[in-house]
Amino acid sequence: MTLRKISIIATICFFSMGLLISEANAFDGKYKVGAVFSVTGRASFLGDPEKKTATMLAEKINNAGGVNGKKLELVIYDDEGDATKCNLAVKKLITRDKVCAVIGPSLSGLSLAVIPVAEKYKTPLVSCAASYKIVHNKKTGKPYKWVFKSPQSDSMAVEAIYTHLKNRGINKIAIISVTSGFGASGRSELIRLAPEYNMNIVADEKYGPKDTDMTAQLTKIKGKAPAAIVNWSIGPTQVTVTRNWRDLGMAGIPLYQSHGFGSRKNIKLAAGAAEGVFCPLGACNIAGLLPADHPQKSVTMDYLKNYTAKYNEPLSSFGGHAWDALQLVVDALTVAGNDKAGIRDYIENTKGFVGQHGVFSFSPDDHNGLTKGAFHMVIVKGDNWALVD
Repeated sequence: MTLRKISIIATICFFSMGLLISEANAFDGKYKVGAVFSVTGRASFLGDPEKKTATMLAEKINNAGGVNGKKLELVIYDDEGDATKCNLAVKKLITRDKVCAVIGPSLSGLSLAVIPVAEKYKTPLVSCAASYKIVHNKKTGKPYKWVFKSPQSDSMAVEAIYTHLKNRGINKIAIISVTSGFGASGRSELIRLAPEYNMNIVADEKYGPKDTDMTAQLTKIKGKAPAAIVNWSIGPTQVTVTRNWRDLGMAGIPLYQSHGFGSRKNIKLAAGAAEGVFCPLGACNIAGLLPADHPQKSVTMDYLKNYTAKYNEPLSSFGGHAWDALQLVVDALTVAGNDKAGIRDYIENTKGFVGQHGVFSFSPDDHNGLTKGAFHMVIVKGDNWALVD
C-alpha cells in the first residue's frame, strides 16, 4: 500500500471519527425538540397558547420520567410573526441547538417559508398551521418528505362548511377573506370546491390583515343578497368582520367563520356580535360537549383540565395544534430515539393516534392524517360554543 493511500485512509478515518464524536456530543442524554411559535406580534393569539401548551406537556412528560428515561428538552423561539426571524430560528434550532425535530411555526405563510430548511437539513418538522399546501408539493403531487402538520387542512374546513350549507339547502353564498397566506389558501379552496358542492359564489371580497373596518366589503355583499357568508381569516380581522356584519343588520344572513375562529377570546372580543356565528372546530374546543364514548373524550378533557388549571384561561384550537405536534414527536422518540430519519418514518407510518384535533392516520401520501370528520360544526350561543351537528 502506498504512502498516499495510507494518508487518504487515515484522513477518512479521522473525519469519520469526528462525525461520530459530533453525533455523540449532539445527544447528551436528553432529547432536544425545537419549537418556533408566534408568541408575540401580530399572531400572538396563535403562538402564545401554543407555547404554553408545549411547555405544559413537556413538563408533564418530564415529571412522569421523561422519554425512555431521558429528559425532554424543549427549545422554543419566538418568530414574532416575521418570516425572516422564523427562517433564522428554524436554522438555529437545527444547526446550533442540534434538535432532532421541530414543531411549528404557527402561521401558514411562515410554515411554507421554512419547508426548504427542513428539507435541506433532513429534519422532521410538524407545522401548527392549516394550509394544505404545507404538506402538498405542487410539483410532485406528493407530501414534502420531512414536513407534517397537525391542524385540519383548510380544504377539510371548506368541506365541513359546504356540507353544512348543503344540508340546510343553501347554495348561494358570498365569500370574504384576508389577503394573508391563510386567507389566500382558504379562498382558493372555497373557490375550488364550490362546484363539487353546487355552491354559487355571488360575491368575492378581500381585505388586508391590518384593516380595521370591512363595512364597505360587507355592504357590497349585502347588495348581492347571498343566503350565507363565509369569512376566512384569523386574529382581529375576523372579529371586525363579525362586528361589522352585526352592525349592518346582516344577522339574517348566516355568517360562517373558518376554523381560525377557534378561540373563546374571539367570542369575547366580539362583545355579543358573534351570537349565531357558525364555524367548524376540533374536539378540544368542545371537550365538555363530547359524548362519553367519543374516542377523543379522555385526551381532550385531560388537556382542558390541565391547561385551564395551570393558566387560568380558556384553551383554544391553537394550543391543541401544539399538543398534537409535540405528542406525535414524543411518541416517535420512544421508538426511534434521537434518529431524525427514524422519527420521520415513525410519524409517517403512525395510525390511530388520538389527539386534540382528531384521530390521526398518516401515510406516505398523507402527512396530515385527518379527514373532514375531524371537525364538528358549532354555533356561538350565549358566549360559548354549542354543537349543531
